[in-house]
Amino acid sequence: MVGNAELFVEAVQRHRAGDLAAAEALYRQILQAEPQHAQAMQLLGLIAHQVGQHEQAIRLIEDARRLAPTDAVILNNLGLPYQSLDRLDEAEACFREALRWDPDYVEAHNNLGLVLRKKGRTQEAETAFREAIRRRPDCAAAHNNLGAILRDLKRPEEAEACLRHALALRPDYAEAHVNLGNLHRDAGRWRDAEACYRRALQLQPNHAEACNNLGTVLRDLGRPGEAIDFCRRALALRPNNPEACNNLGNALSDLHQLEEAAHWYLQSIRLKPDHAEAYLNLAAARWRQGRMDEAEAAYQEVLRLDPESSSGYNNYGVLLCSVGRVDEALAAHRRALELKPDHALAHSNLVYTEQFRSGVTLARLAEVHAEWERRHAAPLRRLWRPMERHRDPERRLRLGLVSSNFCRHPVSYFLVRTLEALDRQQFEVFCYSDRVTRDDYTERVAACADRWHDTRGLTDAELADLVRAEQIDLFVDLSGHTEGNRLLAFARRPAPIQLTWIGYQGSTGLTAIDYLIADRYVLPEGAEVYCSEKVLRLPDAFFCYDPPPAAPPVGPLPARRPGAVTFGCFNSPAKITTDILAVWSDILRRLPQARLVLKFRGLDSTGPRQRLLDLLAKAGADLARVELRGYSPQPELLASYAEIDLALDPYPFTGSTTTCEALWMGVPVLTCPGETFASRCSFSYLSNVGLTETIAGSLEEYADLAVRWANDLDRLRELRATLRERMAQSPMCDGPRFAANLAEALRRVWRHWCEAGDPR
Repeated sequence: MVGNAELFVEAVQRHRAGDLAAAEALYRQILQAEPQHAQAMQLLGLIAHQVGQHEQAIRLIEDARRLAPTDAVILNNLGLPYQSLDRLDEAEACFREALRWDPDYVEAHNNLGLVLRKKGRTQEAETAFREAIRRRPDCAAAHNNLGAILRDLKRPEEAEACLRHALALRPDYAEAHVNLGNLHRDAGRWRDAEACYRRALQLQPNHAEACNNLGTVLRDLGRPGEAIDFCRRALALRPNNPEACNNLGNALSDLHQLEEAAHWYLQSIRLKPDHAEAYLNLAAARWRQGRMDEAEAAYQEVLRLDPESSSGYNNYGVLLCSVGRVDEALAAHRRALELKPDHALAHSNLVYTEQFRSGVTLARLAEVHAEWERRHAAPLRRLWRPMERHRDPERRLRLGLVSSNFCRHPVSYFLVRTLEALDRQQFEVFCYSDRVTRDDYTERVAACADRWHDTRGLTDAELADLVRAEQIDLFVDLSGHTEGNRLLAFARRPAPIQLTWIGYQGSTGLTAIDYLIADRYVLPEGAEVYCSEKVLRLPDAFFCYDPPPAAPPVGPLPARRPGAVTFGCFNSPAKITTDILAVWSDILRRLPQARLVLKFRGLDSTGPRQRLLDLLAKAGADLARVELRGYSPQPELLASYAEIDLALDPYPFTGSTTTCEALWMGVPVLTCPGETFASRCSFSYLSNVGLTETIAGSLEEYADLAVRWANDLDRLRELRATLRERMAQSPMCDGPRFAANLAEALRRVWRHWCEAGDPR
C-alpha cells in the first residue's frame, strides 16, 4: 500500500507537470487520510488559486497556516490569491510575514515587489526586486520584474538591460518578451515591439497581454485590420479586460467604424469606471460622429478623472474650436502645453486656432508660429546634414509629397488634377501617405505616384531617414499645423528644398521649410515679411480644384421675389465669429423676407445649436428666419445648394472647399478679405473665376452687397445658369495650366539651389 509520503511526492510531481486535476485528487486523498497535512492543504489551495477560485484558495491556505504559522512557503502562497483579488494590503502582509521567517526567500521578495508595484509604491518595489536578485542573481523573474518597474520609473536603458538579462537567463520567458516589447513601443520602435510580442505568442499562444499589446502596436504601424483580430483574440482569452476593449475601439475607429468603436469604449468604461483614456477615445469618436454634446461630456469626464491630462486638454480644445468656442479652445491648448511643454501637436493646434480669432493679424500669427519653431523645430537643427545631390539644373527631379489626406479631403481635391497633368519627364513623384483607409481619391493620387509609401507606422525621424535615403530633391508639406502633420520630419531637413502648400493657411514658422506656395491674392506684396518661408507666388490661383464628380445639376434660383432670398453658410462654426454674425443679423434686418441656413457637422447637437442661436439673438437676428442643420454626406450637402440663393462667407477665416462647392453649384459667394492668408482664400477663388463683384472691401460693404444682390434676381439667375461652366473654364480647374505653372516655379527654385547651394 502506498503511504502518504509517496502520494505527496507523486502529487507534487503531477502539480509541477501541470496536471492539476490529478494533483488535486491526490492532495484530497492525502487529506482524507491525514486531515492535518498542512502542505497538502496549502498546495490544494494553490491549485484553487491557479484555476481562479481565489476565495476557496484563501480558506484552504489559511487552514494550512493555522497548522504551520511560521512556514514561509505557506505564507507566501497565501499572499497570491489575496493579490489576485486586489486585496493588496493582506497580500503585502503575507509576503512580509513570509520574509520575517525566511529573509532569504527569493519568491517572497519578488511577490512583495509585484504587490508594491500594483499599489504604486514603485521605489519600494524596485528595492524588493533588487533584494531578490541579490540573494539569487540568476532569478529571471526578478530581473524581468525589475525591468518592468524601471520602465515605470522612466529609466528605459536600465530597464532594457534587466529584461535582456532575464532573456539571457531564460530565452523562452514570454513575459520578458512582452515587457521588452513594451519598452520598444514606448520609444516608437514599433517593428521591434511587434517582433517581441509575436515571439511571446510563439512561446505562449494564449498570452492575453501579448495579444492585446500586439494589437496596439499593429495599430501604431497603420495595420488596424490586423490589430482588430488580435484585440478580439485578447478579449476571448480575458473577456473583462478594459484595456483590450479600449484598444479594440481604437482599431475600429481607425477604420471609421465609429459606432462599434464607441460600444467598446463604453464597455471598457463599464469594466473600469475611472478609465480616463477610454473616455478620451470615446469623446474623439463622438466628435467625429458630430455628437458634440456627448463628446464634450466625455472630455469633461477625462479631465475630472485626470486633471493633468495634456492629451485631454488638447483634444478638448479641438472640440471647442470646432463648435466656435475659440477663446476656450485656446485656453485648453495652453493648459495642455503647461502640462507637457514638448507636446508639439497641442502647440500646432494652438497656433492653428489663433487663425480663427477676430482681429488676428499677420504679425500675431508670425509671433505664435515662431514660438512653435523655437520650442520644437530649432532643437533638431543639429540633425541637419550637407545635401549631396547632383547639381544639374535641368535633370528630372524627385518630388516628395507627404500627407495623411490622400483621400476624399480638400488636400486631394486641390492636388489630384495637378498630379495628373504634371510633366513626368520633369518630375518623379514620391507619395508618403499617413492614411489608413483608401478611397477613390487615394487611388487617383496613387496612380500618379512613381513610388508610394504607407508611412503611418514611421516615426518623424524614420520618415526623414526614408526621404533622405530616396534622395528627394523637393519635399512638400501638405498639412502645415493641421491634424496628422509631419512638421518634425521637415524640421530634420531631409531634402535640399522643402516647401509647404495647400493644407494650411499661411506660413508654418519653420526655418527648415524654404518656400510657401501661394498667389498674389492670398499673400499680396509686402505680406512676405511675416512668413518664415520665402513666398513662391504662382500666376493664377495657388491650387487647382477638382470638382466633385457626383455633383447634381445646378437647379433653378430658389427665390421667387426680390429680397426673399435664402442665404447659406455651410462652413464650420469655428469660422463663425461674433463680427460676422453681427453683419448677417444686419442683413436679415434689412431684408425682412430673407432666410439664413447654417449647415455643418454638429449643428444638430443641442450645445452648438443653442450657442449659435443665442449669439444671433444677441446680435438682433429674427430667429424664426434662421435654420440650423447638421452633417450630410457630400452628395446631399451639394444638393442642399438647390435651396440657397447666395452663400455668405465667414470672417476672418473664409471658406475653402466650401466656397468652391458653392460656386460649382451655381451659388455666388460674398466675401470680405482681411489681412491674413486664411481671410483671403475666397478672394483668390472669386478673382480667378472673375466674380469680383461679390468681393467686399469692408464688413459694411459686405452687408450692402448682400442686400444689393438679394434684390437683383435677374443677375442671380444669370450667374446661377453660367457659374459652373465659367468655373470649369477658369484657371481654378485647369489642371494642365496649373501643373505647368507649378513645374516652372519648382524648376526655378531648383536652378537657384544648383547655382547658390542655398534655397534662399
